[in-house]
Amino acid sequence: MTDVPHDSPAFGQADLSNCEREQIHLAGSIQPHGALLVLREPELEIVQASANAAAFLGLDRAPQGVPLRAVCAELDARLRVHLDKPLDVLPVAVRCRVGDPGAEFDGLLHRPATGGLVLELERASAPLDLVDEAERALQRIVVSASIRALCDETARIFRGMVGYDRVMVYRFDDDGHGEVLSEQKEPKLDPLLGNRYPASDIPQIARRLYERNRVRVLVDVEYEPVPIVPRHSPLSGADLDMSLCFTRSMSPIHIQYLKNMGVCATLVVSLLVGGRLWGLVACHHYEPRFIGYELRAMCELLAEVIGTRIAALESFAQSQAELAVRRLEHRMIEAISRDGDWRSALFDNTQTILAPVGATGAALLLEDQVMTTGEVPSTEHLREIGRWLDRKDLHGAGQVMFSTAALALEEPAFAPLVGVASGLVATPVSNQPGDYLVWFRPEQVRTVTWGGNPFKPVIIGNHPSDLSPRRSFAQWHQVVEGTSEPWTAASLTTARLIGDTVTDVVVQFRSVRMLIAQHQLDLVRRQVQRSEQAVIVADAEARLLMASDAFEALLPQKHSKLERLEDLPRLFASPMKVLRRLHELVQRGQTWRGEAELLADGGGTRPVLVRADPVFSAPRRVLGFVVVIADLSARKAADAARRRFQERIVESNRFSQQRIESRADLLYQNLLASVVENAQLAALEITDGVEVARMPELVDSVNNSVERSAQLLQLLLLHSAGVQRP
Repeated sequence: MTDVPHDSPAFGQADLSNCEREQIHLAGSIQPHGALLVLREPELEIVQASANAAAFLGLDRAPQGVPLRAVCAELDARLRVHLDKPLDVLPVAVRCRVGDPGAEFDGLLHRPATGGLVLELERASAPLDLVDEAERALQRIVVSASIRALCDETARIFRGMVGYDRVMVYRFDDDGHGEVLSEQKEPKLDPLLGNRYPASDIPQIARRLYERNRVRVLVDVEYEPVPIVPRHSPLSGADLDMSLCFTRSMSPIHIQYLKNMGVCATLVVSLLVGGRLWGLVACHHYEPRFIGYELRAMCELLAEVIGTRIAALESFAQSQAELAVRRLEHRMIEAISRDGDWRSALFDNTQTILAPVGATGAALLLEDQVMTTGEVPSTEHLREIGRWLDRKDLHGAGQVMFSTAALALEEPAFAPLVGVASGLVATPVSNQPGDYLVWFRPEQVRTVTWGGNPFKPVIIGNHPSDLSPRRSFAQWHQVVEGTSEPWTAASLTTARLIGDTVTDVVVQFRSVRMLIAQHQLDLVRRQVQRSEQAVIVADAEARLLMASDAFEALLPQKHSKLERLEDLPRLFASPMKVLRRLHELVQRGQTWRGEAELLADGGGTRPVLVRADPVFSAPRRVLGFVVVIADLSARKAADAARRRFQERIVESNRFSQQRIESRADLLYQNLLASVVENAQLAALEITDGVEVARMPELVDSVNNSVERSAQLLQLLLLHSAGVQRP
C-alpha cells in the first residue's frame, strides 16, 4: 500500500472525480477514541504520536523522543515478547496500566510497511464472557444449509452480539455493486433489505483495505480528527501507512455519505471467501457507539467462520453441478457406444442441459449442423450468432467462454431476439470456427431497487457536504429492459464444465471417427491397390497418394519414381499433350477423357484410355484427383480383327459374285451367302458376349471358318462339275 500513483489525491483532498484514488490509508490522523504511538526498533523510542496521546494516556507531556519504557516499563516489556511475530499481517493485543493515575488500556501492535512499530491504545472495556455465546453462534453458522439462510443467521447473531440499531449482510456482485441480502433492525427504521448500491459507493482502495483490516469502527461521525505529530515519519520521511490501524480517520466523503444516511456510528466486518472480498457485515447505529477489542476480535473470528461456511456452501453447490456434468458425460459416452453419436444424450431431456445452467434454451453448433432444445432463435439467427462469436475470436483472446445478460447491447443487430436471447453464454467446443455450445435466457423486464438514485447528477463544491455521492437514500426504482436475469458465478462455472465435457467428447468422438475412417481408408486402399483397374489417386496439391498394382503393371519395368501428377507425362509418347491436359485438370478442375499412348518396354507403345476427374467436397473446393487408365491393347486388337473379318467377308462376296456361270455357280453363291450370314451373326454374338481380350482370336477363327467353308464349297462345286462331265 506504500506505492502512491502521482495523480492520487491526498487524504481529505479528493472530490467525486478522483475519490476512487484517494489515499485513505495515509490519513495522517486518528479518531479520538484512542491514541497512537510510532516506535523505533529495537530501542522502542517513540518517534511519532497522536496529538491527544498525553491527555488520553494521562502523561505529563508529549511522548515524542521518549523511550517507551520511560512512559510505561510494563508496556515495554509486554511488547518485546511479540516482536518476532508476523506483525505486518495480524496485530497482537496487550493489556496494561498506563499514566498517572494509572488506567487500564488495551494496546494493539503492528508493523507498518513504512517501518517501525505502531501501537494503538484504547481504554479497556469490561471483561466479557463470550465463550458460550460464541459457541452457540458457531453452531448456528455451521448448520446453515444455504447462502440465504446463513446470511439471515449472521445478521441475527451480530445484532444480538454488538447491539447496533441495524445489521446488514451485504454482498458484492461481479460488477462490484452491493446488495443487502439480509437485515436485522429496530422496528422504527425503514427497511433496506434488497436495496442495491453502486460500486462507486466503496472505492477499490477501500475494498483492498477491507481485505487487510477486517474490522473497522467509526465511533461518531461528528468526531474531530486527531493529527499525528509529526505528520511525516522520522523513520521514512513519508506519511505513515495506516492500513492496519483501527483508529484511522475516515475519508470526509465517506463521513458525509453516512451523515446523509442519518447514521452516527458504524461497525464494518469483512467477509472473505477464497481470499477475495465476498461481502460485508455492515452495522449502523443512530447515535455514537464504541465496542472494545474483545468484541471486535469475536466479530472477526465469526466472520472467518462465516467466510469458510460460504465457501463450503458454494463448493457444495459446485460439486453438485460437477456431479450432474459427470453424469451427462457418462450418458454421452454411452450414447456413442450405443447409437454411434453423443448428441442425443445431450438433447434427449430438456432439463439435462438447461437446468444446471438456469437457461431456457440451448443450441449446439457443430460441423455446420444445429441442434436445439427449449426456446431459441431461428436456425439462421443461430448461425449468425456463431459467426458473430467467431469474430470475437475467443481462442485468440484466451477466453474459455463468453457471457452477457444484454446481447442487444453487445450487438444491436440481435435486438429482435430479446424475447428469447437477451442473455447468452457460449463456450467453444472445438478449435474450429462455428463450433459452439450456447445457452439463452429471455428478456426479463424487472425493477431494481437502489438505495437512492445512483445516476443523479452531483454538483461538486468546496465543502464535504457538496461532495456527497447523493443526499437522498430513499428507495429508487430502476426499470431494466433488454436484459436477462444475470448469470451467476455458479451458472457460468457449470456452463464452462459442460462446455469442457462436450469439448472432450467431441475430441473423443472425432478420434473414434478418425480410427473408423482410418480403418475404412486402409480397407479402400487395399481394395484400390489390388484393383484390376489402373488407378492413381492424388490430393488437392496434386501429390500422389497411391497407385494400384494394375497401373504399375502398365508401366515399363524401369521407370523413375512418381511423386506428383506432373511426373506422369514422361511415361507417354506425347508428353506435352498429356502435360497440358493435366494442367487443365489441376488448375481449372476440367475433366479429361481421351486416348493416349504409354511407353512400353522395347521402345514400343501401349494404347490407353485416360479418365481423369477432380473430386469436390463443396463447390470450388477440391479434395483431390482420380486418374483411371484403361489398357486399350485388347480393344484395339479386337477392332482390327473385326475390320479384317469384314474385309474378308466383303472379299468373299465379291469372289462369289464373279463365278456365276451356271446353275452350280448359283448354288455355290447361295450356300456361301448362308455361310457368311451365319459367320456375321456369330461375329456379332462374339462381339457382344466375349471378353475383349479373346475377341480377336474368336473373330479370326470365324473368319478362318468362312474361308475354309468357301474353299470346301469350291471343292464341292468342282467335284460336282466333274461328276456331271463324263
